[in-house]
Amino acid sequence: MPRVGPKVFQIIKFAYHGCTNRQFFHIVLLDNKSPLNATPYEQLGTFDPLPNIYNEKLVSLDVERIKYHIAQGVALSRPVEKLLGLAGLLPVHPMSYITAKRNRKKLQAEAAAQSEDKNSDHDEQS
Repeated sequence: MPRVGPKVFQIIKFAYHGCTNRQFFHIVLLDNKSPLNATPYEQLGTFDPLPNIYNEKLVSLDVERIKYHIAQGVALSRPVEKLLGLAGLLPVHPMSYITAKRNRKKLQAEAAAQSEDKNSDHDEQS
């Protein structure tokens, strides 16, 4: 009986570009077994994760082509799923809610620590 290898299917995922200190990603359509920098079937957008001077992370998407490929049953990688959820093309990924909750807790803890430092400094001066 012949052995059947792993199934190859198309997936929308990030292709890494840029360098170590300046990341940049293309959102591309590839086979699931292709390396990250393989020649894609189609480029569907870009993502710049480093904030610009206005503290914005820039994303450009070819929405029509992404919708077409999703309708054809193409798989999505988890980071692309999160990004499309935040962009409003898909339901928000549950991990996005978890990350937001962790960030809120961290900010509240930092604010509490700063207020304690101010109170202790004020008490010492009195």
